[in-house]
Amino acid sequence: MSAVATGVWGRAEQQDFRSRVRGALLGAAIGDALGAGVAGLGTDEIRAAYGPEGVTDLVPAHGRRGAVTAVTQLTLFTVDGLIRAQVRRDTGAWHPPTDVHRAYLRWAATQRDWGPDERRKDNGWLACEEWLYVRREPPKASLLGLGDQLMGTLDAPKNPTADDAGALSRSAPFGLLVGWEPQLVCQLAVECAAQTHGHPVGYLAAGAYAVIVHGLARGETLDTAVERAAALIAPRPGHEPVTEALTAALGAVRQGVPGPERVAALGDGHRADGALAIALYCALVAEDIRHGLRLAADHDGPSPTTAALTGALLGALHGETALPPAWLAELEGRPTVLELADDFAMEMTQGPALHGPTSSSPAWLTRYPRA
Repeated sequence: MSAVATGVWGRAEQQDFRSRVRGALLGAAIGDALGAGVAGLGTDEIRAAYGPEGVTDLVPAHGRRGAVTAVTQLTLFTVDGLIRAQVRRDTGAWHPPTDVHRAYLRWAATQRDWGPDERRKDNGWLACEEWLYVRREPPKASLLGLGDQLMGTLDAPKNPTADDAGALSRSAPFGLLVGWEPQLVCQLAVECAAQTHGHPVGYLAAGAYAVIVHGLARGETLDTAVERAAALIAPRPGHEPVTEALTAALGAVRQGVPGPERVAALGDGHRADGALAIALYCALVAEDIRHGLRLAADHDGPSPTTAALTGALLGALHGETALPPAWLAELEGRPTVLELADDFAMEMTQGPALHGPTSSSPAWLTRYPRA
């Protein structure tokens, strides 16, 4: 597996890329936060609590407005793993699935430890963020798959019956590897999903979603990105439910005024294919990001997951400035998300200047150790 370079980045290209990275990661986080406030509630319960239009603003969850769940936690550790993979490439020991797996193991430690252990020099900075050391509805399959040091692979996946959206929901960062060819993005997302979700629906949905985010981050339309994703997963065994989900999302756009009924017809979101279909539909019909996120949260399924998936799509499509500022202002962990987003953008555009053969930044290698 190897990346395909995009050549020299111009300043305008760098700024656009950073805006899309910020948009995707912040969009996913605010979607997660919006959905967290209504997690576990059905459409009727949401309407009873918040009125006929459903949830229209951030509401308290986990003791505060703007709180995020394991969806955001795992997404951040995916980014951390991808940066570490690029840094380790200098050593010749380059295998991104291994580096992402190590990052997921660092996340797993946050789910069982009281706080960061700063004595471990290989932790890097993200694992020392104390606010991440909380349990916020972590996917069961993720906890089980990361319960030991053994890395699941496509040949020997962890949790072969896990078809929920736990791996899908953390896969947007793979799509931000805009210098990679789409098929390589798909392969990496699939391999990393199999580390915890071994059912084809679980890992192929993650691969398809990563390809869609990749297309948006490169300036393509959502329709074009979906068509490419469908083509790339079609040759893989067990693709049919995911392919049907992509087709259903595109077809639902033409079936009338968007609403919870249209969303419900795409599935309940508990399986990865249904969650993918819901997120795509909500992104396709969104009047703006706020509208798309509200639609993605106002249904009977896992609202944090579907709203986060929708937020990453719309954020990658429109960039950070299109995100609702009032929601961003209340977002838990916003400084961390921004810092990580900017580090990812800098690594992908300026990596050789940070840790290349002729120059290196000791501070960068402390943040993202090669070990």
